[in-house]
Amino acid sequence: MAAKSLQELFVEELRDAYDGEKRLTKALPRMAKAAENEDLRAAFTSHLRETERHVQRLEQVFRTVGESVRGKKCDGLMGIIEEGKSAMEELEGPVLDAALIAGAQRAEHYEIAAYGTLAYFAEMLGNDKAKELLGQTLDEEKAADEKLTDIAKSEVNREALMGTGESEEEEMPRVARRGARGMVASARGGSRGNGTSRATAHDRSRGGVRGNAGGRRRSRSSR
Repeated sequence: MAAKSLQELFVEELRDAYDGEKRLTKALPRMAKAAENEDLRAAFTSHLRETERHVQRLEQVFRTVGESVRGKKCDGLMGIIEEGKSAMEELEGPVLDAALIAGAQRAEHYEIAAYGTLAYFAEMLGNDKAKELLGQTLDEEKAADEKLTDIAKSEVNREALMGTGESEEEEMPRVARRGARGMVASARGGSRGNGTSRATAHDRSRGGVRGNAGGRRRSRSSR
């Protein structure tokens, strides 16, 4: 049934948030198990405990408005969780960790928007207790999002960029590898394919200007 008042809309949004949090309590253990980075795994495990508290707070809010504790299918978080499942099936290593963070932050941003709206609705409705409870959860969702950003910037994204199981040369970007090989070739006196042997390059480096002058004298004598 469509909401006809702000109070009814508030309850509908509560039900959406409740269903989303319940789904996340099932998704977070899978994400923690799939994560390779230890800090990321710990962050998911810690947020699972917070999410369980979020569920309990929502149940308290339902009681403050005299409504039964019941969820309504949260399509937004369902989609994000399904994307996470696909990532876990298709990716691995640091790239999977980066994808897990991306998905988790989508969920956090969704919830930050949801709880910010709910807290404001509670204020408009004069329900200070609900506002306080929802505000506590909002702060925890923001902190969780910041934690994921820190992990991504300090470790995971760099590791995903560099790759895993590769040699030091393979980890460099392709252009950098070509540049490095070019410098090595120059230091060795060029490649044989250019018709210059290592011995010739060595002789030239020792002969310096005299080699060029000698070349000119030979040229005159030949005339």
